Amino acid sequence: MIDRIPVIDLESFPGGDRTTRVRVAKQLGSAAETCGFVVISGHGIDSKVGRVLQEAALRFFDLPSATKMIIRRPKNDQNRGYIPYGEETLVRMAGGDSPPDYKEVFAIGPEDIPQDLYFTGAESYPSFAPNLWPDAPGDLRPKMLAYWRQMETLMRMIGEALAIALDLPDDKFADVLDHRHTSQLRLLHYPPPAGDIEPGQLRAGEHSDVGMMTILRNDPVPGGLQVKIREGEWIDAPAAENTFILNIGDLLMRWTNDRFVSTLHRVMVPPLDAGDEARRLSIGFFVGPRYDATVECLPTCCGPDDPPKYDPVLVDDYRTHRFAAGAGDNSPFRTE
Repeated sequence: MIDRIPVIDLESFPGGDRTTRVRVAKQLGSAAETCGFVVISGHGIDSKVGRVLQEAALRFFDLPSATKMIIRRPKNDQNRGYIPYGEETLVRMAGGDSPPDYKEVFAIGPEDIPQDLYFTGAESYPSFAPNLWPDAPGDLRPKMLAYWRQMETLMRMIGEALAIALDLPDDKFADVLDHRHTSQLRLLHYPPPAGDIEPGQLRAGEHSDVGMMTILRNDPVPGGLQVKIREGEWIDAPAAENTFILNIGDLLMRWTNDRFVSTLHRVMVPPLDAGDEARRLSIGFFVGPRYDATVECLPTCCGPDDPPKYDPVLVDDYRTHRFAAGAGDNSPFRTE
């Protein structure tokens, strides 16, 4: 029985010999198969990069609402700019409903886009919609972009490890995670509840992530992340110092024919008497492959007795419409 989220140390993976790399990769793969969530240590990311971004992010969210609304998200299919309280209801991505999530968000996608058709053509929307940056705090932009670069390195290392875990070539995911990737960096601010919580309302409703995987830096404060394990029980995700929480997304579950699991999770509302200590700032890097990549069953994940469970689907068609549903757009996605 999986009753806790495993901790995997990646320190020996990048420079290790083949035996070491396979051992670490198989540990990561086992966690992806049984829980879908794993705590990553030994990741090589300087903890200061996340700490200074958190400080700048909190200063942004402390600004008056009217100031933040200047860079409000233009459309609900864009993960760009400021997303105020009341605009996201994540349970809708799976067809459910609830009061809106008790949070506000600031989000960016790739920056410094090359001027070629993949990045500028009609099919590039919304994956490469322009980022919207606030005038203040002035250090938010450079700190987000510094964090972004660190996450790109980490996602590619994890991609290598997951490929090895699936008995595929080390570089199997390199093409879909190259400079054309469509990842998103979201600053998720969960203010302390002000006595206005509606029945059934959470900071983030029950959902699975629609991308390939998510790398989360979170706060060890009341009202945190919970994960629904296979036995149906909700457990608290550990918030160990200088670690990240990695979870498998829907696209990777489809790629692996359900071998890796995209697990339901939620963010709880803290007790009303928790006060300002219950303020929470999560930094999530939502890994998105190339928007034109086709997600179809990998060769090591199916066979005569285990046929593919899903039709092939384009990354853009699956992820964009599922995300937009959580923001109020319920249009269907297409399969190939």
